[in-house]
Amino acid sequence: MITVYSKPDCMQCGMTYRAMDAKGLAYQVVDVTESPSALEYVKELGYLTAPVIVVSEHDHWGGFRPDNIDRVAAGGATEDETVEA
Repeated sequence: MITVYSKPDCMQCGMTYRAMDAKGLAYQVVDVTESPSALEYVKELGYLTAPVIVVSEHDHWGGFRPDNIDRVAAGGATEDETVEA
């Protein structure tokens, strides 16, 4: 399951949801302003802005990245690949 770590009134978060919906990707949203443990997790991954999208332990990125959304929708990166930017 893809997880989108988000915050309220986040333009890039909304753009990410719309792009993922358009590709038919299933995902869950976690609001980092309501979950201190989620906020700590994304910081541990090295991110300071929202959204942070986590596909797997080694496949995650920050910000609105339609290229990565397209890649995941097409069955892209394996569990062993790390995709960050």
